[in-house]
Amino acid sequence: MKAAQMFHEVKTPDKLLAITFDDGPNPDWTPRFLQVFQQYGAKATFYVHGTNMEKYPDVAKRMDEEGHEFGNHSYSHPHMASLSKEEQTEELRRAEQIIVDVIGKRPSTFRPPYLEYNDDLLAVCEQFGYPVIHATNPDTRDWDMPGTEHIVNVTRPEVRAGSILLFHDGFGDRSQSLAAIQILVPELIEQGYKLVTISELLATEIA
Repeated sequence: MKAAQMFHEVKTPDKLLAITFDDGPNPDWTPRFLQVFQQYGAKATFYVHGTNMEKYPDVAKRMDEEGHEFGNHSYSHPHMASLSKEEQTEELRRAEQIIVDVIGKRPSTFRPPYLEYNDDLLAVCEQFGYPVIHATNPDTRDWDMPGTEHIVNVTRPEVRAGSILLFHDGFGDRSQSLAAIQILVPELIEQGYKLVTISELLATEIA
């Protein structure tokens, strides 16, 4: 079984980039991120937990209604590389099914929890037809509350056509991530970037 393709960024001729979020939906924070994107007419991709989709389907439906994309981020957020291939398959299958049940659409990409993967997981993702989505700015470690200034300053040098930017909208206090997004989204648009979903960005890939 061949491995799924992995993307940290996409080679694109257009001034596009994708902002992505992990670990939602979250009833406290996700709507605040949605408000920023709605204000600026931008789109994002949310790598959601199956368990949170079960808990907060109304938040998920709003995300979908506002035109954002859903990616598979596993059912229970385990360290995927420590699981058997069968367990990895079940994590992806359960998460995908819940996404379909809630919004009626199948996710088309996968991001591994903790950005951890092994050869088995890449083969499982290939079976699902999922490209594996990494990011250009994982060093922000925004989940760890390093400060809004840190998140913004680490992200800015990673901005270019085809960048995939990673932030978190779930679990714990996401105020610093939200503040960073409130700075970065208008800044990127002013620089001439169009903020698109992962699928839209992948569709522009050039060889």
